Amino acid sequence: MMQSLEVLNARIIKCKKCPRLAKYIANVAKVKVRRYNDWNYWGKPLHGFGDPDAKLLIIGLAPAAHGGNRTGRMFTGDSSGDWLMRALHESGFANQPTSENKEDGLKLKSAYITAIVRCAPPENKPANQEIANCSCYLAEELKILKNVKVVLTLGVLAFNTYTSMLNVNGLKFKHNASYQLSDKTLIASYHPSRQNTQTGKLTWNAWVEVFRKIRKITGS
Repeated sequence: MMQSLEVLNARIIKCKKCPRLAKYIANVAKVKVRRYNDWNYWGKPLHGFGDPDAKLLIIGLAPAAHGGNRTGRMFTGDSSGDWLMRALHESGFANQPTSENKEDGLKLKSAYITAIVRCAPPENKPANQEIANCSCYLAEELKILKNVKVVLTLGVLAFNTYTSMLNVNGLKFKHNASYQLSDKTLIASYHPSRQNTQTGKLTWNAWVEVFRKIRKITGS
């Protein structure tokens, strides 16, 4: 399983399927922003990370331009990552509540994090074709991660992409909604982006309730 993930991850890092995204992340890595001027940006596609024996699979939208695209790890170095790791730590899926860089000692326990798009898109808005180009990587992860019991999709695009891949129709996105799909439970959640957390669309209590539900289902 680990070897299969390593082979897949090596392919993802070298991916050049989307010229717009490849150009954008390279430019962001070169221009940077003042607060991260001393960073050597990752500036390449990002693969998923976590426990290969995960019972929980978290599917996000895409790396952040100055988060994952800078640090080289999804949900690392940005406010969305802060919310996610704190919740994962409180629910026992992570050994620490922060995700700052690839060498910070973070380890996920029975959880794996990925995204529907592996390059940071301009304005956090990937094109439909870019999502389609990346879908093969998520499909391979789903085959490799054989112990997943719960799939948590963060945001409407992740929810719709995952259900489309499974050819499942008629499900509606709603925060903390859950659906039984054969051997897995699908749970929908708002994405912990600043747009949602700072406006109150996603509150901390509503966010951690999702992980309490997941913990009951996985039983680990």
